[in-house]
Amino acid sequence: MIKRLFDIVASIIGLLLLAPVIAAVAFQIRRKLGSPVLFRQVRPGKDGKPFEMIKFRTMRDAIGKDGNPLPDSERMTPFGSFLRSASLDELPELWNVLKGDMSLVGPRPLLMEYLPLYSKEQYRRHDVRPGITGWAQVNGRNAISWEEKFKLDVWYVDNHSLWLDLKIIYLTVKKVLVRDGISAEGEVTMSKFTGSDK
Repeated sequence: MIKRLFDIVASIIGLLLLAPVIAAVAFQIRRKLGSPVLFRQVRPGKDGKPFEMIKFRTMRDAIGKDGNPLPDSERMTPFGSFLRSASLDELPELWNVLKGDMSLVGPRPLLMEYLPLYSKEQYRRHDVRPGITGWAQVNGRNAISWEEKFKLDVWYVDNHSLWLDLKIIYLTVKKVLVRDGISAEGEVTMSKFTGSDK
């Protein structure tokens, strides 16, 4: 109850205070990348229940000769990289927090296709609402392996508290300022999860 109340109050304040920033980013995305401004994708929420997550778009709609989207490295622009490194692409997720689909802090919502690939222990990351930021994000973000990330997510599930959330929010701001752990080595973002030993 306290965590949810904190999420509601903080997301409302965040949306109000950051409204000029959100509007400016939306305008620049429309000018540089075109429409749509928002990226929408169904992700697993608490208990694996699907919800539509919204973020700012960071990639071009570039299609190869085979009709499939080009690799992330070819679709990502310097502007999109800046949005991700500054975490500005995450700002619309405050709406997901206000709606109750997400929390400010929790394991990041990944792809629906990953659900059957988790071990029983890894699946426990869905015992809480997914977050805009989380324990894994302040302990390596995309620069650590999937296995390490899931261990950190499960640790958070077992140890979460308001004080830990406040610590994670503080560390997130610090991480964003130094642009640390934005992508995996040799990757534009993070390599795809293909499963681990069960």
